[in-house]
Amino acid sequence: QVQLVESGGGLVQPGGSLRLSCAASGRTFSNYAMGWFRQAPGKEREFVAAISGSDIMTYYADSVKGRFTISRDNAKNTVYLRMNSLKPEDTAVYSCAAATTYYADYRISLIRGYDYWGQGTQVTVSS
Repeated sequence: QVQLVESGGGLVQPGGSLRLSCAASGRTFSNYAMGWFRQAPGKEREFVAAISGSDIMTYYADSVKGRFTISRDNAKNTVYLRMNSLKPEDTAVYSCAAATTYYADYRISLIRGYDYWGQGTQVTVSS
């Protein structure tokens, strides 16, 4: 079992920045690829970004590429999502997830590839 707890969400103005954190406990953190997903009201959950266990490979949704950066610190069992140039359409509940396998292609964006999920943290982008 892996337990995931997100933090860092909040209210930010358009163009602003936030950094989300996801703290993991349980099994060896570096064995898992980590992903961030988001779900806006009335919409389906969508992929945002993923990172391999070794911190070498990353993968992003086109909608956030160039604005968001995923990173991890395996010594701290934590994965981060740095979000810059935020837009109102980025408003959503952001959740982190852990997967036993990393794919360096679209497969890492699939929800069914993840085994463990956090509860999420709300991000609201509004003036």
